[in-house]
Order: sequence, then C-alpha cells, then structure tokens
Amino acid sequence: MTLARRLFYFVLVLALLGGAIWWLTRPQPVAVVVHEVGRGKVEASIANTRAGEVEACQRTKMSTIIGGRIEDLPVREGDHVKAGQVLMRLWNQDIDARLSVNRTQLITAGRRVQEACALADNAEREAERQAALVKRGFVSASVEDKARTEARARRSACATASADVATVEAQMAATEIDRQRTVLIAPFDGTVAKITGELGEYATPSPPGVPTPPAIDLIDESCLYVKAPMDEIDAPKIQPGQVVRISFEALPDRTFAGKVKRIAPYITAVEKQARTVEVDVAFDHPEEARGLLVGYSADVEIVLDTREDTLRIPTAALREGQRVLVLGDDGVLSERALKTGLANWEQTEVLEGLAAGERIVTSLEREGVKAGVQAVVDDDGSTR
Repeated sequence: MTLARRLFYFVLVLALLGGAIWWLTRPQPVAVVVHEVGRGKVEASIANTRAGEVEACQRTKMSTIIGGRIEDLPVREGDHVKAGQVLMRLWNQDIDARLSVNRTQLITAGRRVQEACALADNAEREAERQAALVKRGFVSASVEDKARTEARARRSACATASADVATVEAQMAATEIDRQRTVLIAPFDGTVAKITGELGEYATPSPPGVPTPPAIDLIDESCLYVKAPMDEIDAPKIQPGQVVRISFEALPDRTFAGKVKRIAPYITAVEKQARTVEVDVAFDHPEEARGLLVGYSADVEIVLDTREDTLRIPTAALREGQRVLVLGDDGVLSERALKTGLANWEQTEVLEGLAAGERIVTSLEREGVKAGVQAVVDDDGSTR
C-alpha cells in the first residue's frame, strides 16, 4: 500500500471519528410547550387580597339594656322568627308589681278628679246663685265674695287632681319602659344564629368599652351580599356598578354574577403591610344566593375593562420586560419585545410585536429554554 493511500485512510478515519464525536456531543433540541397566538376576549380585572365573606343585609346582635335573670327563652338557635316576636325575657316581677301599683294609683287619681271637679262645678253654681241674691238685695256682697273664693279653690283642686292623673300616667309610661328593657323583641323576620345564656342564668349588659357576647344574634337570610377587602392601590379603579364574578371555596364548581354596590370611604389597616378598602358586592340574581351560609369565605374578581376579539397570549408566557420567546420555522427560539394592553392573571392583550398564528413558548420554567437554542415542540403540552 502506498504512503498516499495510507494517509488517505488515516484522514478518513479521523474525519469519521470526529463526526461521530460531534454527533454524540451536539446540543440536543429543548422540548418546549408552545401556544399559538390567537384572538379572543381579554378582561382587565382585580381580585381581593384576603378572603371576603358572605354577609346578611340585616343582622343584629342584641343585648339586654339592664342585667337580670333569664326568665323566659322561647326560641332556640336555628329558629325562624317574625318581627315583633319575643326572643328573651328577664325576670321582671318587681316591675310588674310597680305597674300594678301605678294602675291602682291611676284609678284612685281618676276618682279624685271626678270628686274634685264635681265639687268645683257645684261651688261655681253656688257662687252664681249668691251673685243673683246680691243683686236682689237678699244677701251682702261679702257672701258672694266668699262663694267665689270657694269656687276658685275648688276649681284649683280639680286642676291639681287632673295633674296628679297626668303624673301617674307618666309613672306608668316610665315603668312600662323599664319593663320593655327586660324583653328582647325581634326587629325583623330572621333566623336566630346564636343564643348566649340559658334559663336561670344571669344576663349582663356590656359595660362601656368592654364588649361582651350578644344575648341574641339575629340574621335576615333573605338578603345576602359579599364583603371583600381590596388592596388600597386598586381603590381608585373601583366604581359602583362594575361587573363582579364571585366564587366560594365551599362551591368550587360555581361562579355567581354580581356588581359592586358600595366602596367603603376609608382604608382598613389590619396590619401595617395590609391596608385595604372594603367593597360590598350585590348578587345579580339574589335567588341564586339562597342557601349560602352567612360567613362563607368568598373571592371576588372585579372586571375593570373588556376587549372583545383582540390578539391575546397567556400571561404566563410573558418574561421580564414584556418579552416572549418565539419558536421560528427554523426551530430556533428568539426573544421578542411586545407592546401589551389589558391583562389579567390568565390572558394579556397584544398591541404590537406578534401576529396571529405565531408560536410562543409557555414552558419558561424548563431548563435550557432561552433565546438562540434549538427547540422542538412538546406535542403533549401545546395549546392554542
């Protein structure tokens, strides 16, 4: 074999070996999940920072005005009651006794009025007779003066007796008020949520500045709404009437429609880092809210603006600086800056930088996913 032929075979072996080494060590294409850019609806929305909750339009936590032993408790927790129904009555026999005394005093005072006023009428008629006799010269003028003085005194006694009746009536009214302080009456139709106290126990009113549990917690379940805390930064964006989507942890498969009813006029600072504004949300269809329990934790999403049939991409595909990775027809990833519009947690509107049909990478968390590398589509995770 000549030297030239040997050299040829040697170079050929080196080339094959080099090619094999390059083939075995070449960069492998990165498998990526892509999303085909398309058109659809994009909403700009904000959500509550902490869990909201279902509230009743009417709820009263009732306590007795005065202390006393619980004498009557005709309702139980969970009972439905009507407005004006007695919920709790304290021992008040002493007040009933005072009221009985007042009634007796009123009867006595009334009879004294009848007696005093009858005597006054009689005295006035007698004074008129004496005046007539004076004119005829049968009696002296002093007799007339005495009769008129007697009539005025009797009329004054009649007025005093009438004032005594008014005094007794006022005493009765005051006693009745004291009696009402020992009774709790339902101010509206509702459900008794909680009762603090049992028959025979002593009910104590809350001292000033010292909150104590209410004796009766009454809830009107016929009208419900959601109260949710929103970040103070978002407060200027919220307006009454905005569309809201309401969801509950207890009902994960359902979403309720609602609207912003009220924005609190002040900021609540639960913690120094958590400053929020309370927003009340009314249900669009109150009948759908029937059966919800007061106190259910709730999340609200307030829709600030909507774009119909606009170019959009998944928000998760955006990188820092409003950039995305685009998979080209040559299989190479390239980075592209976008101009975006409305956005939420799921979708972002694209104003400039992409066209419908282009493919962008959504699996940004995978190792090796960066601009300039070869990539192949992971068909199992690709979306449109």
